[in-house]
Amino acid sequence: MSAAAGVPPSAPSPAISFALLLPLLLAAQPVATDSYLPALPEIARDLGSASASLTAFVLAFGFAQLACGPLADRIGRRPVLLTGLAVYALASAGGVFAPSMAWLVALRVLHGFAMAAILVCARAAVRDLYPAHEGPHIMARGLTGLGIVALFAPVMGAFAVEELGWRWVLGGMAVYALVLWAMCHRWFGETLRPPAAGAAAAPQGSLREVFASASFRAWASVAASTYAGIFSFLLLSPMVYIGYLGLTPIQYGWIPAGGSLVYIFSTTMCRRLLRRRGAVRTVQLGATLSLAGPLLAALGCWLLPLSVWPLLLGHGVYCLGHGIHQPCGQAGAVGDLPHLAGRAVSWSGFGMMVAGFVVGQTAATFIDPASSNGAWPMVVPMALAGASLMLIAFFWLPRLPVTSVRKEIAP
Repeated sequence: MSAAAGVPPSAPSPAISFALLLPLLLAAQPVATDSYLPALPEIARDLGSASASLTAFVLAFGFAQLACGPLADRIGRRPVLLTGLAVYALASAGGVFAPSMAWLVALRVLHGFAMAAILVCARAAVRDLYPAHEGPHIMARGLTGLGIVALFAPVMGAFAVEELGWRWVLGGMAVYALVLWAMCHRWFGETLRPPAAGAAAAPQGSLREVFASASFRAWASVAASTYAGIFSFLLLSPMVYIGYLGLTPIQYGWIPAGGSLVYIFSTTMCRRLLRRRGAVRTVQLGATLSLAGPLLAALGCWLLPLSVWPLLLGHGVYCLGHGIHQPCGQAGAVGDLPHLAGRAVSWSGFGMMVAGFVVGQTAATFIDPASSNGAWPMVVPMALAGASLMLIAFFWLPRLPVTSVRKEIAP
């Protein structure tokens, strides 16, 4: 673990402080989304339908990654990251004074672009600073921090809405971004290694090289598959638990919170498993959990269709697998492409968003006001994601070419 070569002597040493900064940078996403969810009803009352602002943010975040990755590879992680944090703060502060829904949607689009810059640079810096075999460990540690923030962000957002009003939620996001900008300005040095003398900063055809990598395709598929399952749960679970099973919103709120607790435990467990079993065998265990969870929930849908407990158990087991797949998939996707980490991260992240959006929206078409399909629209996508992960883990990952990255990851 060492600072990137070629960093000026006056620059901060990124390897020293990155372990602290990574979870805070990754947590900027739940700060922007999870804390915002409790504000949606009040925003709707003040400005009109609020779902458009959340949808605009998610779409902007997904597509902006495709621009931020090449930009971070060309000019460096530090300027793109600091610009992203500054825009994140400005967009949040602007939302405090948004006079109409159109203004709020436009600011949330800007927010999504800023979020893409932050996450792309944070994930790419992991590959810049650490060898391939350390990447999943570092990502697991960072995602543990993200899980902790995701656990408390909705509670803090709800408190702010209840006591101060929805605009203070956006104000809190602005403060978070400003503090994080100051920390990164002080402690985050450039991690991108300079190109060799006479080489282009961004080689032509580099995108083709990313998709030509069998390692990228396999590990990015792990990240996309597990995300599709969890996104379907997040999108459809309110309709299932509240609309179909009759839970109150407060009772429902404990379900994603419980999932976050399981996720935190799983990312911690993932680090130990990686050292004992290696990445492929760890993902195979995670895939087994990712399929077992939805199968338990499906058994409940069949035998006990009005019971909450099989669904809760299935969700918990799936989250165990999800906490394994996310750090392994995100780090593995860039492990073979250290010189193109920004592009690899951006396309892996974009693939996750596309998979989640397509699978979730398709499943949502089977939800109706009468809940005639019960919990099946939520459970089936998770089962398909688990089956996809089983195929990848047992039939694709073990057959990857033996490269230096595979040798590093092996137990």
